[in-house]
Amino acid sequence: MSESHDFEAVDRFTVGAVGEPGARTFLFQARAGAVQVSIKCEKQQVAALSEYLQGVLADLPPVEDLSPVALDLEAPLDPEWVAGTLSVAYDDVSDRIVILIEEVGDLDDEDDDDVLGPDRTSLRVRLTRAQTTALVRHTIDIVEAGRPPCPICGNPMGPDHACPRTNGHGPPS
Repeated sequence: MSESHDFEAVDRFTVGAVGEPGARTFLFQARAGAVQVSIKCEKQQVAALSEYLQGVLADLPPVEDLSPVALDLEAPLDPEWVAGTLSVAYDDVSDRIVILIEEVGDLDDEDDDDVLGPDRTSLRVRLTRAQTTALVRHTIDIVEAGRPPCPICGNPMGPDHACPRTNGHGPPS
C-alpha cells in the first residue's frame, strides 16, 4: 500500500500534463516544505475538479490579492499512485477548500477488503481561496491545451478521429 499524505497547508498544489496531446499523462502535484507528492489522474478528473471548484468559489467572497503563482509541474514527475475518488469540502472555520484524492482500488481483487474502505491511500490538501482560484485558472489552460472536442460527439478530435455519430460517413466539418 502506498503512503497517505495529509497537508494542513501546502506551498503549492497544481495539475499538469506530460506528453503530447492525445498521449498526455495528467498529474496532481502537492508540495509542503520538502515533501512533494505526484498522483496520476485522468483528464476528466482534472476538468471535473476545476468545474466543481469554480462553483465552490462562486459561493464564497472573491479573492482580493491574486499574485501570479508558478504552477508548472516540478521534477520528479513519478506518480506515487493513481487517483480514484475525488472529494471537495469547504472548512468555514479555517476558510480553506479541502481536496481529498483517494487511490483507485482494484475492484477485481476479491481479497482486498480496502477497495472501498477507509484505509485507502489518500492525499488531503487544504487550499486558500487564492490558491484555489489560481489552480482553477491553471487547470482550464491545461485541459484546453489538448485536442479540441468533436463538435458532434464531444470526443477528442485527432487525425484518426472517427466520429461515431457520423456512422463512418466522413469527418465532422
